[in-house]
Amino acid sequence: MCAADTAIMFRAFKNHFAARKKPFELGPLESSVMEILWARGECSVRDVAERLDRALAYTTVMTTLDRLYKKKLLDRRKSDRAFVYSPRIPRHEWERRRAGELVAGFLAGPEPSRALLVSSLVDAVGQYDAALLDELEKKIRSKRREVSRRGNS
Repeated sequence: MCAADTAIMFRAFKNHFAARKKPFELGPLESSVMEILWARGECSVRDVAERLDRALAYTTVMTTLDRLYKKKLLDRRKSDRAFVYSPRIPRHEWERRRAGELVAGFLAGPEPSRALLVSSLVDAVGQYDAALLDELEKKIRSKRREVSRRGNS
């Protein structure tokens, strides 16, 4: 991919996401908190604060957990006088949603960004792993059959 293609793709991505609320984007602290909860399963505010790689005020961690709860990424229950938080969705589901949002951003952009997305994906997969390229081809065939069946229904 040439520099001009990369610039077009970056602009399309930036323009698409700049105008939207970013439901699948987390800040660095939110990401760290989610990593702790995915690893541990369930934690109090104090548990999370103790496991963070930097010392933060209890109220900062509490506010971060509350924001993640309001974003519907965490569940919480009352235990004594404190909340205990747990992930609402597993990590693989979070990654799937984020990837879907990224791809949707390119597909919603202008035609050049769509073609670049497909080209870049195939190039990257081919460089990374030939077996993965075969898997991509199988998924494409399967999706074509599914779309064809829906069209004939």
